[in-house]
Amino acid sequence: MVEGHVRGSIVCMASVAASISSDKFVDYIMSKHTVLGLVRCTSLNLGAYGIRVNCVPPGAVGTPLLKDMFWYENEEEDKVVGSNQYLKGGVLRPKNVADTLVFLTSKDSEFITGHNLAVDGGCKT
Repeated sequence: MVEGHVRGSIVCMASVAASISSDKFVDYIMSKHTVLGLVRCTSLNLGAYGIRVNCVPPGAVGTPLLKDMFWYENEEEDKVVGSNQYLKGGVLRPKNVADTLVFLTSKDSEFITGHNLAVDGGCKT
């Protein structure tokens, strides 16, 4: 992008784990903190070229992977995912995350860079 003089947007995926600490899943949490640091430093360096760099850290998303990882049944998965957010009335789904990615890559966000835009329903950490 720099060499080609292309203005644009880079969006990295992290996790709400980028904003917490825990004695569980330490390697995972450290890797997500690293992604957030990379985004912040890269946005600073690429801003001079008109390249925006942001991060989307989703909360627990109701997906088959989550269900398999924690051995949830469908209704139980929704209850667990919903119990980790204070925004009530639904469960975080992949479409919610995708809509945020579309926003951050659109002209509507042309002056947003170095941001960590959490899509987590107000995650209880």
